[in-house]
Amino acid sequence: MMVYHWAQNFTVTHDDVDFLVGLLLEREIPLSTDALAEALIERKLADEATAIQERFKNVRLYNPSHAYTLDEQIVFPAFGYASGTITLLRDGDNPDYGPFKVMRVRFDGTEPEREFAAELSIPHRLADSADDAAAAAPWHNTFTAADILAHARVDVVKKLSEALRTHDELVSVAGTWFPRSLMIDVNVGYLNLAEAVLDMIGGGPLTSAEILDQIGGLGSADVSLQLFCLNHALNEDARFDEVGPVDQILWYLRREEPPEAHTPPPMLVYTPVDYDPDALPPEMQALEIEIDDEWSDFLEDDAETDVGEVQITLNYPHRRMGTLPLNAKMRRIFPTARRTPRIFVRLIDGQDQAEYVGWVVREQRYVFGLGEWFRKHKLPVGAQVTIRRAEEPGKIIIDFQAYKPRTEWLRIITPKEGHIAFEDQKRAIGAHYDELMLLGADDLAAVDALFTQNSKKAVAALAKTTLAELSRAAPQSAIHGKTLYSALNVLRRLPPGPIFDAMIGSPDFEYMGNNYWKLSGV
Repeated sequence: MMVYHWAQNFTVTHDDVDFLVGLLLEREIPLSTDALAEALIERKLADEATAIQERFKNVRLYNPSHAYTLDEQIVFPAFGYASGTITLLRDGDNPDYGPFKVMRVRFDGTEPEREFAAELSIPHRLADSADDAAAAAPWHNTFTAADILAHARVDVVKKLSEALRTHDELVSVAGTWFPRSLMIDVNVGYLNLAEAVLDMIGGGPLTSAEILDQIGGLGSADVSLQLFCLNHALNEDARFDEVGPVDQILWYLRREEPPEAHTPPPMLVYTPVDYDPDALPPEMQALEIEIDDEWSDFLEDDAETDVGEVQITLNYPHRRMGTLPLNAKMRRIFPTARRTPRIFVRLIDGQDQAEYVGWVVREQRYVFGLGEWFRKHKLPVGAQVTIRRAEEPGKIIIDFQAYKPRTEWLRIITPKEGHIAFEDQKRAIGAHYDELMLLGADDLAAVDALFTQNSKKAVAALAKTTLAELSRAAPQSAIHGKTLYSALNVLRRLPPGPIFDAMIGSPDFEYMGNNYWKLSGV
């Protein structure tokens, strides 16, 4: 508990920042926020111990077997190490105890005076525990800087980072710090060499150490300082893009990155729709959680929890654009470093171990680079894809449950005169899928045109048109909410919540229960 309270009250003053700047100037190498935090905590603990020792330097711990003098100061461990001054000494009178003294003590503060025994010759439990009390006294730190960081690293590092950023003399690169006045000059010649090195491998990625080695270094300074200064210079030059996960710095030439790593494909762009998620009935909320669209409101679920693997169901926009949703589950698998908007990953085909380049676009919530993989395995909309981390860092395995292709009925999107329509046709499918979301398309250009024409229309109007077309071949004209979600996303990018909310609020729809809908009056 002492560690918790100490960390909870942790603050960073201007003097603290000056101390850390001096430490960096003295060591002449960059240090991480964690290393600076540990150094600062050690200093605070030492200062705290010195102050307490100074306060109690002429003070003794109370032990009933010891002798004391008038006006002497004593600390009482049994009272939370409260200190008091002896105001009276007299002989004690108790035949059972033998000769002893009684001392009257005035405590600091408002507590009344109390009397205590001294010079006792018989055994006493307070005398036996006096040595233990001394070892536990407040000037003996029972925890270390490492203990504090182990209990409150996130809060301490956050406070320290905010304070360090206010100092004009400090430069920060990927969570490490160094004084500006001691930086190595990385001139345009070095930067041009770095560009050429990346160009030779198609744009990247390379680590800072690999680039530094290829350009011959930046002089004779410590390698950690050379790397720090190179990273800072590359970060300041628009030609280069830092695309590594949180624990690694990787560099790529910005001009060689795919456009989709910078600008989301139109079919993935969600224009937020105002609605009240709490107004949805519990079974609709449960269905939205099951679908786990990346734009659903529960995205802020704890994405730091590690999981072995996740499974997602492809909707039309992601299948068409060659992407995967960066939803609540996927954020537990893919790196989502907050210092960079794009993260380079290697995607490994779980079927044949082929490797693909992937891009995690954190702010727009998708992973780009799956188009070729989708086409190779002929995965339909509704296919279920499994994602898991590989043993090698920076690699993600993408897989699906494959079987020998068999001919099955598939709902094909067949645009007619600019309107959405569907036909059931036979197709060969060789992957496990969610039947409620299964879709196919032959004329992709025509389906793309549908999206362009409808992407700004009202949700309720699109739902009515889509439900009417889906109902033509449905028993009792009832359609499951998953099927509606899958089909509506052909026309406009929408998570399930706004769709269900629009239908609840419109007289055109009748809810049949169990997540099934039909048009009113049908």
